[in-house]
Amino acid sequence: MSSMLSSALRNLPVSSAWAAGAFTRSLSCSSQFQSSAQPKTKKSLAKTGVKNVVVVEGVRIPFLQSGTTYADLMPHDLARAALQGLLTRTSVPRDVVDYIVYGTVIQEVKTSNVAREAALGAGFSDKTPAHTVTMACISSNQAMTTGVGMIAAGQCDVVVAGGVELMSDVPIRHSRKMRKTMLTLNRAKTLGQKLSLISKIRPDYFAPELPAVAEFSTSETMGHSADRLAAAFGISRREQDEYALRSHTLAKKAQDEGLLQDVVPFKVPGKDTVTKDNGIRPSSLEQMGKLKPAFVKPYGTVTAANSSFLTDGASAMLIMSEEKALAMGYKPKAYLRDFVYVSQDPKDQLLLGPTYATPKVLEKAGLSLSDIDVFEFHEAFAGQILANLKAMDSEWFAKNYMGRRSKVGAPPLDKFNTWGGSLSLGHPFGATGCRLVITAAHRLKKEGGQYGLVAACAAGGQGHAMIVELYPQ
Repeated sequence: MSSMLSSALRNLPVSSAWAAGAFTRSLSCSSQFQSSAQPKTKKSLAKTGVKNVVVVEGVRIPFLQSGTTYADLMPHDLARAALQGLLTRTSVPRDVVDYIVYGTVIQEVKTSNVAREAALGAGFSDKTPAHTVTMACISSNQAMTTGVGMIAAGQCDVVVAGGVELMSDVPIRHSRKMRKTMLTLNRAKTLGQKLSLISKIRPDYFAPELPAVAEFSTSETMGHSADRLAAAFGISRREQDEYALRSHTLAKKAQDEGLLQDVVPFKVPGKDTVTKDNGIRPSSLEQMGKLKPAFVKPYGTVTAANSSFLTDGASAMLIMSEEKALAMGYKPKAYLRDFVYVSQDPKDQLLLGPTYATPKVLEKAGLSLSDIDVFEFHEAFAGQILANLKAMDSEWFAKNYMGRRSKVGAPPLDKFNTWGGSLSLGHPFGATGCRLVITAAHRLKKEGGQYGLVAACAAGGQGHAMIVELYPQ
């Protein structure tokens, strides 16, 4: 596929000039964030016979680079802090919550059902069921839509959904040989049997198995796949650095202007209170250009500067049926409308989930790309974002790879991730989906839009997209 894509897509219209122009437009639109604009009036996406599901509130603790302030904690500590932040922000009675769903990717073996442990720690009723889901980078997306399904089916009225990831302390296993020996040793009955087993241990048994962000089916790291994808779509190193700089610059602006309203402070035990994300670091193209390729060496284009960084963090959202929210006196932020999940070839289309999911969710909702006022896409890599934009704007790709009659079109950058994204804010694998949704809701209110589109790629060649509709003001 790579060679075909390279020849057919290399010359599609994504250029440095285009990226720079869009970057300027995105910055210039920030003046409209000073106060909430009047929402546009379009048709509502309510469906006859289907319960309206609303987001009452969404929060997250600050997203921090791994190995920093959260390094001595466990995942359930972060998730508990996010849940407590949600309780403080909403004052929702703990016993009103019918169900709790959390997403995570790299599970701590001591708290494999991190949703339950975090809920108990946050003071929720021990009668409230909780379970944990995993779907790579769209794990909290899956947690949210699980809650939506429960409410729409009439099984629940109030669900808390969220996600958590702690990359500062990931499980490191003994080698398979050592694990097998230790388990056999545990079953040995006599001293002679134990000594015999111990005598068979060799130095290579002690080599640990380190976790890697790699595909099990292809053994390829996601960064290597991103580098190949960028090459296939003709995305230059310069364009990737420009986009990454855009993300950091917009995130810093949003942070300074107090627009990141979903962030709640977290008093870390034994340390100071954390109040803001620590990965937002606008640099310069000159400084970024000095970095060496991180994955495909020496000629790759993906670097540490244009990739999302390993992040610790957690998020939580209060989701209700509209009827229940109004009965409890809440003013919802947004409706959660149509959503889709997609999956493709994990080798050559690993990071193209948004390209496949966007037209499907638009068709399901009866909308077109021009109807969308706010786009919030997960930024795994700058090259991944730009490749998706090219693919979405390619008639050839739509017809030959997606089996579609025409392209969906690329989102305009003046509507796209204008408060920063995963490249700058951080990407705790299991928690990003909730951040995307609540950011879309806040941007809709601030900018006077009605429809937001959230999309993300995930390991395994999977993806997700959802329509978020502003609640009537």
